[in-house]
Amino acid sequence: NLGVTLMGLGRHDEAEASYRQALQIKPDYAEVHSNLGAALMEMGRPGEAEASYRRALQINPEYADVHNNLGAALQKMGHIVEAEPSYRRAIQIKPDHANAHLNLGNVLVDLGRPGEAEARYRQALQIKPDYADAHHNLGTTLQNMDRLDEAEASYRRALQIKPEYHEALSNLGGLLKGLHRLDEAEASYRRALQIKPDYAEAHNNLGSALIYLGRLDEAEASYRRALQIKPDYAEA
Repeated sequence: NLGVTLMGLGRHDEAEASYRQALQIKPDYAEVHSNLGAALMEMGRPGEAEASYRRALQINPEYADVHNNLGAALQKMGHIVEAEPSYRRAIQIKPDHANAHLNLGNVLVDLGRPGEAEARYRQALQIKPDYADAHHNLGTTLQNMDRLDEAEASYRRALQIKPEYHEALSNLGGLLKGLHRLDEAEASYRRALQIKPDYAEAHNNLGSALIYLGRLDEAEASYRRALQIKPDYAEA
């Protein structure tokens, strides 16, 4: 419980120490192995997190959240093919696991199966209609499938639920730019940058919109700002 509290306070290294102490006392405590995995993920150590999740599943093979979290650790390490069955197992155990449906959708996008991904995002939204991430990711998938009206609706729904969603604002801007609604695209990018001023991708995309609007000095400034934030940004 102390570990959980420390995680909530963002003190991940202290949480790790507390979880490890709990496991010295009770080595077969599946929930603590799971929580330790979550702490390790927050600290950017997905390989160690994977080991913790696998230990939790040795103790409790029917632990749906851990199958889902194991999938996330594998995905983080680029093991996309291995992540898919972990998410599917989580859903098999707990069919209404909205986050597992979302994560499986993300993997299916990476595997080049957008139609299946769309179905997973829609399943997540049946379970949890106000799931902003699922609306957003559905929007990006529909956009990549050239179903632009549906994609715009998904982005706007995500933003109704979560108005400060800077990725959705930036992606909506890209869609609007593609539809030559340049003033709206500019406004969407600028709103994203109000929320996250160091968002290099939005500065770059704003630059592209400004070029189309014939405002080249401002476009140059946007590209230079993107490169200040992310010097190795080849596109910028």
